[in-house]
Amino acid sequence: MKISYKWLKEYVDFDLTPQETADALTSTGLEVDSLDEVETIRGGLKGLFVGKVLTCEPHPNSDHLHVTTVDLGKGEPQQIVCGAPNVAAGQKVIVADLGCVLYDGDKEFTIKKSRLRGVDSFGMICAEDEIGVGTDHAGIIVLPDDAPVGQPAAEYYHLESDWVIDIDITANRADALSHYGVARDLNAWLMRHGKPSTLHRPDCSKFHVDNHDMPIDVTIENTDACRRYACLSIKDCEVKESPQWLKDKLNVIGLRPINNIVDITNYIMMAYGQPMHCFDADMVTGHHIIVKDKNEGKKFVTLDGVEHTLGQHDLAICNEEEPMCIAGVFGGKGSGTYETTKNVVLESAYFHPTWIRKSARRHGLSTDASFRFERGVDPNGTIYALKQAAILCQELAGGKVSMEIRDEYPTKMNDFPVRLNYEYCDRLIGKQLGHDTIKAIAESLEMKITKEDEEGIDLLVPAYRVDVQRPCDVVEDILRIYGYNNVEIPSELKSSLTIAGDADKDYKRENIVSEQLVGEGFNEILNNSLTKTSYYEKNELNKYTWDKTVKVMNPLSADLGVMRQTLLFGGLESIVRNINRKAKNLKFFEVGNCYWFNAEKHTPESPIKAYAQDYHMALWVTGKRVEGSWAHADEDSSFYELKAYVDNIFRRVGITREMLVEEPSDNNIFDKALTIENHGGKTIAELGIVNHKILKDFDIDQHVFYADIDWQALMKMSHKIKLEFKELSKYPAVSRDLALLIDDNVKFADIEKIARQTEKKLLKRVELFDVYTGKNLPAGKKSYAVNFILQDENKTLNDKAIDAIMKKLIHQLTTKLGAELR
Repeated sequence: MKISYKWLKEYVDFDLTPQETADALTSTGLEVDSLDEVETIRGGLKGLFVGKVLTCEPHPNSDHLHVTTVDLGKGEPQQIVCGAPNVAAGQKVIVADLGCVLYDGDKEFTIKKSRLRGVDSFGMICAEDEIGVGTDHAGIIVLPDDAPVGQPAAEYYHLESDWVIDIDITANRADALSHYGVARDLNAWLMRHGKPSTLHRPDCSKFHVDNHDMPIDVTIENTDACRRYACLSIKDCEVKESPQWLKDKLNVIGLRPINNIVDITNYIMMAYGQPMHCFDADMVTGHHIIVKDKNEGKKFVTLDGVEHTLGQHDLAICNEEEPMCIAGVFGGKGSGTYETTKNVVLESAYFHPTWIRKSARRHGLSTDASFRFERGVDPNGTIYALKQAAILCQELAGGKVSMEIRDEYPTKMNDFPVRLNYEYCDRLIGKQLGHDTIKAIAESLEMKITKEDEEGIDLLVPAYRVDVQRPCDVVEDILRIYGYNNVEIPSELKSSLTIAGDADKDYKRENIVSEQLVGEGFNEILNNSLTKTSYYEKNELNKYTWDKTVKVMNPLSADLGVMRQTLLFGGLESIVRNINRKAKNLKFFEVGNCYWFNAEKHTPESPIKAYAQDYHMALWVTGKRVEGSWAHADEDSSFYELKAYVDNIFRRVGITREMLVEEPSDNNIFDKALTIENHGGKTIAELGIVNHKILKDFDIDQHVFYADIDWQALMKMSHKIKLEFKELSKYPAVSRDLALLIDDNVKFADIEKIARQTEKKLLKRVELFDVYTGKNLPAGKKSYAVNFILQDENKTLNDKAIDAIMKKLIHQLTTKLGAELR
């Protein structure tokens, strides 16, 4: 919501700077996103001055140019070549001096010394449209004789900059979607802080009915969807360009002026928060407006030229023959206000937020009007807005109000009664504000005190405050004006407001790991916890089965019928979506809950015990690891790449390889996979190649490598680790390699395990750096090249010690694995 600083000052008197105003609004809960200085005319007329044409002679080499000398009040006159037909000696004009920047739409150009048909020109005498003060280009601007020579054009035109305060309005604060609504909060803040201020808005004393020549009848068929509808007819309007003051107000907040009638309705909406619509009265067939639903199947073309088909639950504003407007959302093309319009009907109404929200979503339309109606406007502000709009139509368009206001208000919407006890208010805030302070703030927010006793007050909260209907809401409203920063949280509460130690560490580690993954090229995805029933009905997975699924009792659709047991399928949905959009090389990660049902724990007395959730981190890698690089051949992603990412996560949270056990996985969501467990047998992670049948169901024809990490189990391990730091050894490490001929069924993990059991003190690292199978090897055999790093922290290892360790390693590998040295 963009608020003009100068416009705001029309409703509340204050002397705060724009920045102080922004800070005050933020403290009241109207958080300011940005504060920007803007100019009503682009460039602020900088470099433009009032000049006097001293001489004007025909150009010697042109039949339409003139050579002038112009006094800009700075000494020597300047020679300027001008092509305007109305230029003459003795005129006061607007001159763009050398270096001035002028704008033509999005383009800009700088005034420089030029040579026109052989004559030098040192500036430019300007027309209205060239500097943005009008649209006329028939000739140059000719000023009155009393215009001071040398005066900056910005001063002559009384051009002032404004400040735009961009406020992030929360969904519950519909009352602040206008300048007057923001002024109410600012006024309450000023009163609370002892700063003199007055809240005011124009009265309606100028409103009068000129005649009764064009009465409009109104019928509301659906009084639930339309709670109030008021209208007024105005004859003999001259639809034309709005005056400059009105265009400036709209331009500053980012609205494009259209014509005086439409601009008036937009002005009223932005000023007072009441959306309005203006119909061409000659299009209101039968001079009868009918507000109704049940328009299903009817074609309707909106003002933007798009055809829509109305549904049964679309509320429409109709004449006696057809719809003219989707109520509260968008007007119709045929019934709008154009230059040919002479007679208009102004509409001011209150529509039920739910009806407007559904229609706007159904048709994919979002307008300033629907944004406000969806949140709830002031039902008792419709007549004020209608009168103000009528007054402006009389003043700016010369129209004549031609009927009494027709106000259909079947059921009055009353203010909300709320009982507020002082003790309750003090207890909720944690501080005694004092009875007078509570009452003063409540009244400054236009809440009426109907009764007061020693225990509290009875309030009537204005109907436009749809978010304040309970005592706790009133307390929140009082506190935001009093100031959250002015309340000290009691020490006994502070401990309960902090996150528990381990939970805080887990959250920080999750962020650290997430940042690490992003640094490794991953993108984070976030999928719905609700997922398709078919993922678990059709696939009898050995771990993720239908009987363990948490079912939704009243699902919106089969696509959202159950809670996910695994993050896998959501990630595959994201992958196929990207592949279908020509993005095949992907690395995703997601962190979220998975949900389980255990029938054995279900009892009528404690059904909740049958349900559980756990927290997982999942990684997906697919496509090319390297593609299209001049420095590297194309390379497919692989399981080993994924394994490296998982190992990096473990290392980042302090878990080393020695703390884990790797075993083949029997989970049939994978074609081939690895299970990583702690020494107690608890699964920490599973990773592998996603089952080709599952990929076929998703229409994915490339390998997908997937890792599922039990984050809670990982954090539980991490909490037990006591980090110890020691100096780096001063003594060198020693590297030794072994080429081992082993059986095909022997894994590197077996070699590493035996090596670490054999030498626990000096063996620092074991790495596999080459694998060979095929020619010149016996059947059923393979060759592993393994590197061993040895280091003594206290001395330099000699050959004798190194040879002894290597002999022990060879003996153990030969004895336990049948390995042979090559």
